[in-house]
Amino acid sequence: MLKFIGRRLGYGLLVMMGVTVIVFFLFHLLPGDPARMVAGKRSDITTIEAINKEFGLDKPLPVQFYLYLKDLSPISIHEDTPQNQDKYEYTELINLGDDVLVLKAPYLRRSFQTNKRVGELLMENLEPTIWLALAAMAFATIFGIAIGVISAVNQHKFLDNFLVAGSVLGISLPSFVAAIIISMIFGYYLADWTGLGLTGQLYDYSPFGGKTLNLKNLVLPAFTLGIRPLAIIMQLTRSSMLDVLKQDYIRTAYSKGLPYKKVLIKHALKNALNPVITAVSGWLASLMAGAFFVELVFDWKGFGYVTIKAVESLDFPVVMGAVLIIALIFVFVNILVDALYALIDPRVRIS
Repeated sequence: MLKFIGRRLGYGLLVMMGVTVIVFFLFHLLPGDPARMVAGKRSDITTIEAINKEFGLDKPLPVQFYLYLKDLSPISIHEDTPQNQDKYEYTELINLGDDVLVLKAPYLRRSFQTNKRVGELLMENLEPTIWLALAAMAFATIFGIAIGVISAVNQHKFLDNFLVAGSVLGISLPSFVAAIIISMIFGYYLADWTGLGLTGQLYDYSPFGGKTLNLKNLVLPAFTLGIRPLAIIMQLTRSSMLDVLKQDYIRTAYSKGLPYKKVLIKHALKNALNPVITAVSGWLASLMAGAFFVELVFDWKGFGYVTIKAVESLDFPVVMGAVLIIALIFVFVNILVDALYALIDPRVRIS
């Protein structure tokens, strides 16, 4: 088992390395002068040169990439200076003379717009996105399974055809289009009945510095973000239930006189959930990545909202950091799912 997890961690490290290479060189091919973004349009040449030296922008591209890898690596070698100690906030492991081998958190540079640490900026806005993704996943899982079961037991009837058609529409509808439609209908036209607004954040802040959790603002963004996974989970549940209901042990259960609901829930649904669990386990990271435009439409101040604003202002360090964090979440979730599969089914480890 440890060997299996170690192999998956190795694959994950290779994936993160590939993402880092693509992200770095892609953003360095885009137009724009980072030094002028930091200093402003009216900055003088001396200031521009100082900023280029601080960020290493005056060096060849391969050297810049090497320095970027050093910043991202949790274990690296740096010159032992007060400036580096303040910049990286590292813990010294081995003194190498003028240099030191250090342990530190990955350094994602600083925002061009605010000069704030990118890691701190993104982590501050990660909580609302996690809440949004979890709420959307819970909504999609509960209602997707329930609707899938209803559709399966009413196969070829009007209700089944209606639900299947609705699921196809849910899969096909882009999230940003659904967000606009849902916000206008439930947050504007029907606001007096729903009590929901067009926009809102996870917390309401008081003028005295306190904050209160406002879950009401979570309803419409989570509903919007959960539509597509709900449709997919519904179709997976329906298809799996139809296969299970044809099995011999289901007919045997009926022949023994077991109640219909007991056979349906305890025997059929329990064995039909395997593909659904697979889908759910892989959707959480996807929802966090797919929340960007939903957060923008609903003005939900989260990870995606900050990233979209950084794209608009060409704040490359923030965008690069966001891409790397999303990739890390994908890798971590996939390794966790693989480990769970290997724990449940030893054949996965062998293969």
